[in-house]
Amino acid sequence: MPLSLLLLSLLGLLFSPSNSLSLSFPLTSHSVSSQEASLSLSSKTKSHGKFPFQYSNALVVSVPIGSPPQQMDMVVDTGSQLSWIQCHGKVRRKSVKPMINWFDPYLSSSFSFLPCNTTLCRPRIPDFTLPTSCDPTRHCHYSYFYADGTLAEGNLVTEKFTFSNSLTTRSLLLGCATASTQNRGMLGMNTGRLSFISQAKISKFSYCVPDRTGSDLTGLFYLGDNPNSAKFKYVNMLTFPKSRLSPNLDKSAYTLPMKGIRIGNNKLNISPAIFKPDPSGAGQTMIDSGSDLTYLVDEAYSKVREEMVRLVGPMMKKGYEYAAVADMCFDGAVAAAVGRRIGDMWFQFENGVEILVGKGEGLLTEVEEGVKCVGIGRSDRLVTESNIIGNVHQQNMWVEYDLSNKRIGFGVAKCSGLKA
Repeated sequence: MPLSLLLLSLLGLLFSPSNSLSLSFPLTSHSVSSQEASLSLSSKTKSHGKFPFQYSNALVVSVPIGSPPQQMDMVVDTGSQLSWIQCHGKVRRKSVKPMINWFDPYLSSSFSFLPCNTTLCRPRIPDFTLPTSCDPTRHCHYSYFYADGTLAEGNLVTEKFTFSNSLTTRSLLLGCATASTQNRGMLGMNTGRLSFISQAKISKFSYCVPDRTGSDLTGLFYLGDNPNSAKFKYVNMLTFPKSRLSPNLDKSAYTLPMKGIRIGNNKLNISPAIFKPDPSGAGQTMIDSGSDLTYLVDEAYSKVREEMVRLVGPMMKKGYEYAAVADMCFDGAVAAAVGRRIGDMWFQFENGVEILVGKGEGLLTEVEEGVKCVGIGRSDRLVTESNIIGNVHQQNMWVEYDLSNKRIGFGVAKCSGLKA
């Protein structure tokens, strides 16, 4: 097949437009460990299926991939583009980690390597800056690095996603990782043209993350329409022309017009310009389901810390810093008292929209046994100049990504125990 036709075929292997996809994912939450539950699928065709999934401070879904399908654990990540799975079999197994469910290409009739002479294997093509190369077998090799230091590398391949007998994608592009620092794969959900939602033509998805400290740790994740959306407050996303050249700007991220932070009745003295990308892209504020903590640029972080020192300074854990990014931490024994003194925290956006991101002890997240921290870190420690709203500040609310209308919806909810 000519290379031009191969490229067009890869980009055209999508869900049939006639399938109005609606997936619902029950999910459970623990501070560290994972729990198993089930994933249910529904569509206008009323087809259903159940799939196992996990949740551990991130959305982790067991996705059926291949022919016949193999269940693969994948983190739902709105902050990245490439989807990838843990592979062995037809590719060399470079590392072995416990609790990994490996994808075996030998068992799939629809698995195919991407040749290294295709257009998609060229490094740094527009909106897909993945470092690629040609391996000794003439297959396209990639290396993917995340801001938190996570690494995944292997081959680019095409493979089918089979959600039910009547809902199967044609082959989509993804990574087949043979070396990784993670024990599960990634479902890339940003707006890049090679993300899962872009290839599958999914224009809307949402999730409701349960309170990590609750007794019922089950929430929901939807692909498609959310029946609760009539009550959501919407914020228009910021979008950027492809021609804009800004070294610190992620044009495929979900960028929000954040205006400020309020703690209790005190709106912090932070210039709104701190949350808006400057000409270089620094200051961009994005929402990311794949990030556990929220990260703020120095000026914003310093103002939040000043307020915490004012409110609960004597109770802070002296000299302690979690993962070299967060230092507003406390012994677990005083967490309840700390929460009462802090009150609540709100993120403020355009058009007067305010989102309650935590209150009381719920503002604190357990980072190790007996230690809880305000779930905010310094973004410069990740070698980035962006503000990132992590899932720790997305608990007990619906977050809807409406790509057709270029907006993000928020709705207050009790996420624990929700049913599809």
